[in-house]
Amino acid sequence: MSPPVRAGLGLGLSVAAVLLVAPPAAAHVSVTPSTAQAGTTLLLQLEVNHGCGDSATTALEVKVPEGVNSVTATRTPFWDVSRTVVRLDEPVTDAHGNELTERVDTVLFTATEPLASDLRDTVELTFQVPDQVGEALAFPTVQTCEQGENAWIQVAQDGQDPEELESPAPVVQVLAPDAAATGSATGSATASTSAPSEVVAWIGFAAGMLGLLLGGLAFAQARRQPGAVPE
Repeated sequence: MSPPVRAGLGLGLSVAAVLLVAPPAAAHVSVTPSTAQAGTTLLLQLEVNHGCGDSATTALEVKVPEGVNSVTATRTPFWDVSRTVVRLDEPVTDAHGNELTERVDTVLFTATEPLASDLRDTVELTFQVPDQVGEALAFPTVQTCEQGENAWIQVAQDGQDPEELESPAPVVQVLAPDAAATGSATGSATASTSAPSEVVAWIGFAAGMLGLLLGGLAFAQARRQPGAVPE
């Protein structure tokens, strides 16, 4: 095989290998943003980006962390919303000066039509972020499908690496008020990291096709050279 052919085919195979090892999209229920300033009102998006294997998603049940007493779900034509409430041990006062004697414990989103496993969607919750700076607000979520379920309910314990969890619960880190700018930047970065994996995959695919094309052109050129006999 002539040097031009080897070079072209080598480029195509190398780029194809990069495509094969491109990182996959996140496979769990994720939240945006992942950080929030203490005492502020937060609009939280929970994204489900796959089903239970090939089975479509029919419901998402989200457990609200203690300290979050009032939660409002965003209305959407694709999900019906219901809530369960529990009584508080002692009444608390919300941001509007209202006395609360109970709190939302879980929010259930039921799909009006099953969400196919190869589609993604988001649901939204609005609430006031507690003042406990440094706290991790976990939102354990059970994803029910037509067949089976995924329980995203694991929370990292002290000293445990969250990346080691197989089924991590969505978590929001509470930042100090003076860390608002940093928190916003971190939240934006988190929101944008799910997209690059898909972009890398498409770039890798295009580059791989280009490499194979170059290899083919080099092979054809070698055949047209006088006296050239490909190996």
